[in-house]
Amino acid sequence: MLFNYEAVDTTGAKKTGSIDAVNVDIAISSLQRRGLALTSVKEAGKSGSFLSMNISFFERVSTKDIVILSRQLSTLFEAQISALRVFRLLGAETENHALSSKLAVVADDLQAGSSISQALSKHPKVFSDFYVNMVKAGEESGKLNDTFLYLADYLDRAYELTSKVRGALIYPAFVIATFVVVMILMFTMVIPKITPILLESGATIPVYTKVIIGISNFLVSYGFILFAALIVAGFFLVRFIRTPRGKIAFDSFKLEIPYVNTLFKKLYLSRFADNMNTMLSSGIPMVQALQLTSAVIDNKVYQQILNDATESVKGGKTLSESLDGNRREVPGIMIQMMKVGEEAGEVGEILKTMSNFYNREVSVAVDSLVSLIEPAMIVGLGAGVAVLLAAVLVPIYSIASSTS
Repeated sequence: MLFNYEAVDTTGAKKTGSIDAVNVDIAISSLQRRGLALTSVKEAGKSGSFLSMNISFFERVSTKDIVILSRQLSTLFEAQISALRVFRLLGAETENHALSSKLAVVADDLQAGSSISQALSKHPKVFSDFYVNMVKAGEESGKLNDTFLYLADYLDRAYELTSKVRGALIYPAFVIATFVVVMILMFTMVIPKITPILLESGATIPVYTKVIIGISNFLVSYGFILFAALIVAGFFLVRFIRTPRGKIAFDSFKLEIPYVNTLFKKLYLSRFADNMNTMLSSGIPMVQALQLTSAVIDNKVYQQILNDATESVKGGKTLSESLDGNRREVPGIMIQMMKVGEEAGEVGEILKTMSNFYNREVSVAVDSLVSLIEPAMIVGLGAGVAVLLAAVLVPIYSIASSTS
């Protein structure tokens, strides 16, 4: 087999070339005996076809993929298999092409002398700072199998919670979208055909029917302009939300929506407690744990709270004292529980308890929200259909009565 390599010689000069060997390990050994420090060794002709490159481009690495990968890594490290063989094996066996290519690069970096955390840090879209720092802590403590197990359990919980919230909103969103489409078709195709009959009959048209006819005429005449305006407005709204100022405004708005704000607060508190417990249990210092949690909590309001708490902890305050000034976002019961944990030296266990509590609370809040949305949606849709039918049928009934 022919392998292409990139290396640095003893004088620091970069070298590139190819070598013929039975396998990659023999190729590496041969090159190292020449006094070369390898930076890359790849089988010639492995660049991939255009089709495979397209597949890799469109295929993304999901949280579920990382959960499965973490469990596999935990099992293989517990079996005391070398890191290089682990990543080579998983890179070859993983069905997701995007993840497979990343694992192959990680294996190449390990061959070149990088640590696992350094190799993973080069792929931030797949392995977050939180993930990389957890692995780094596992390397320092010599408990990589436990670390990957912690990560798999944590990501599994986070994935399940996020999926539950997202799944609960799919059905209402689908029903509302379908209703909107049906109403648009009624206003643009059905009402315009009935309107001339109503106007030519000379019968008295009720006010609500005139409103329906006016809306129909507007949508027929200016519907495309309105649709284009909504698309443009949506485009600029999304762009604004992606800016730092827009992200803060949007995250603050989520915490102010009645009923829904409770769900969001519990979701972020659950994420905060779970992150902190996972990192503190792995031996990551409090300040670093707070910094990483603020980066992955995915809400600018809570991110700012944790950034302020980080500075307070650096100044010598406890975590409970640092969060005490934010009772609106962090409930007093949580702060008091953390204070008890600090006094007993069991902050991690307290945070684990709080994480489990808020996970259950989020599940209950989602179920309650869905139970509220469904009847409200049914009543709203029923009222909309009733008004539309009344606006059409009442004048028709009046015309029929007057002609009989």
